[in-house]
Amino acid sequence: MLNLFKFKGGVKPPTNKTQSLGRPIAVAPIPSRLVVPLHQSIGGTPRPVVQAGDQVLKGQLIGEADGWISAAVHAPTSGTVVAVAMHVQPHPSGLDALCVVIEPDGRDAWTERQPVDYRALAPEEVRERLQQAGVVGLGGAVFPTHGKLTPSKTVPMEELVINGAECEPFITCDDLLMRERADEVVRGIGIFRDLLQPKKVLIGIEDNKPEAAAAMRAAVQALGESFEVVQVPTLYPAGGAKQLIRVLTGKEVPASKRSTDLGVQCFNVATAYTAWRALAHGEPVVSRLVTVTGNVAEPCNYEVLIGTPMAEVLKLGRPHPDTDGIVMGGPMMGFLVPDDQVPVVKATNCLIAHSERLFPPKAPEMPCIRCGSCARACPHELQPFEMYWFARAKNFGKTQEYHIFDCIECGCCSFVCPSRIPLVQYFRFAKSEIWAREREKKAADTAKTRFEFKQLREEREKAEKAEKLARAAAAQAAKKAAEAAAAAAVGDAAPGETAAAVDVETDPKKAAIAAAMARAKAQREAAPPRNTEQLSAAQQRELDEIEARRQAAGISPAAPAEKTE
Repeated sequence: MLNLFKFKGGVKPPTNKTQSLGRPIAVAPIPSRLVVPLHQSIGGTPRPVVQAGDQVLKGQLIGEADGWISAAVHAPTSGTVVAVAMHVQPHPSGLDALCVVIEPDGRDAWTERQPVDYRALAPEEVRERLQQAGVVGLGGAVFPTHGKLTPSKTVPMEELVINGAECEPFITCDDLLMRERADEVVRGIGIFRDLLQPKKVLIGIEDNKPEAAAAMRAAVQALGESFEVVQVPTLYPAGGAKQLIRVLTGKEVPASKRSTDLGVQCFNVATAYTAWRALAHGEPVVSRLVTVTGNVAEPCNYEVLIGTPMAEVLKLGRPHPDTDGIVMGGPMMGFLVPDDQVPVVKATNCLIAHSERLFPPKAPEMPCIRCGSCARACPHELQPFEMYWFARAKNFGKTQEYHIFDCIECGCCSFVCPSRIPLVQYFRFAKSEIWAREREKKAADTAKTRFEFKQLREEREKAEKAEKLARAAAAQAAKKAAEAAAAAAVGDAAPGETAAAVDVETDPKKAAIAAAMARAKAQREAAPPRNTEQLSAAQQRELDEIEARRQAAGISPAAPAEKTE
């Protein structure tokens, strides 16, 4: 018998599960139009590979995974792609996202399916096939499953925890899945076991699901597996991954670490089921089980095509006339969808028909009395009342000091608050503001980096230009100096030229002048000598007469004059 542990806090809200457990799983009809969001998991947004007018088959790829932490998206049925456009999403913000809109042809014709024996494949290829099949966590987190199936290189895997707790009120899709399809769930768990190689496999199911626990035990025994099915006490939020790991193994996963750092990994039972269907039957994730309950006449669980408008799914349960909205998820962590035409996505595990009769309006919010009830109920041992005060004052730095990002938004604090303060809403507001500021800071840092890089590039280009000009000037000076030296070598060096040569070598201007003087000298020396012809007899007699008269007058003899031409 496995020794169970406890986690701090938790609450016991009314379960409201029996209403939707009276009928087996039904198949929802094909809707008139499917709106398939491309971004249905944590990570990158898949890239569309189809366009308006394309004919698609069921299971055909319509969105290619963008990076490792991303999962592919496929056509839920055969038909025609009407548009690839923005459409409102099932999110409290009501924001749009890129979707592939498909008009079904009614044939529901599959594309060619390629089942494989995963045991014959390398682990990397198995993970790649799960990514291409769009397998993600169907317990709510929708983290790409293949990204969690890589064992740690430093910490050996001790326990593989399979989450069948389903602690949220109203939701029963996992309960019915384990009751009716336990064999395929166990086979999917075997895939995870073979990839991670844990020492133990623990299947945790709350003790208010005895039929599901019995069905899983029978399937484990029939398949000859050594998995251990453990019934845990019914206490919300025992279905949280960290809480279930604590109950089954006694290990507390710190906020700054992953469960794999402690040798534990956790998967939802529906995730194991889709992994088996993806490999053994070649079926990508194109549908999921959805609980339809609340203010309806016929609560039931349906297998619904991804992309089906929620209004069409809710009609299957015959909602009462006073229904005034749709809650996606449970009453603790769910939210009212902004429009009843938003599509079912991989994270949609429950649709609750909302009415004031079922969910009476809360009384007005009262001031916090610091009773500490929220702190005692918090399963993560936080101080919600302190985070509330700082979130309300928009002192987001202090909320981070009180570890607001450790909050899993389970709603236990809001459930027990005597002042009826919607604490989770304040925490979501604070988180969104912190994320927005971090995005702004990141954008500012990126802009600063780009500006500094631009300045550095301009300075580098300026320095390179100056260096190029300097090299050109030096080359020109060297050329002129060489010419001057060559010209000087032709003529005789005059006295004092040795000292001047130093200036010529260092000053390009002087080098040019010296070169010009040298060329002029060379030209003069090369020209024929002038005034060297003999004087005529008449000219000589004339000179003699001039000299005789000068002597007669007592004038000293004149220096001989050169004849000019």
